[in-house]
Amino acid sequence: MSKVCSICGKGQASGNNVSHSKRRTRRTFKVNVQKVSFVQDGKTQTGYVCARCLKSDKVQRA
Repeated sequence: MSKVCSICGKGQASGNNVSHSKRRTRRTFKVNVQKVSFVQDGKTQTGYVCARCLKSDKVQRA
C-alpha cells in the first residue's frame, strides 16, 4: 500500500526518537491515508486520500 495522498501528495516524514537521556534514533511519521472512492475530472477513481483533504472538502467522495 502506497502511503501517499493522491490529492495533495503528502507522504511519510522522518524525524528522531528522543529518549530520556536525549539519545536520538531515526524514525518515520506515517500519513493518515484512507482508501476512498472520489470524483476527479468527472470520473470516479479509487485511491488513497489523507484525512486533512477529506476533512477540508478538497475531494468529493463518490
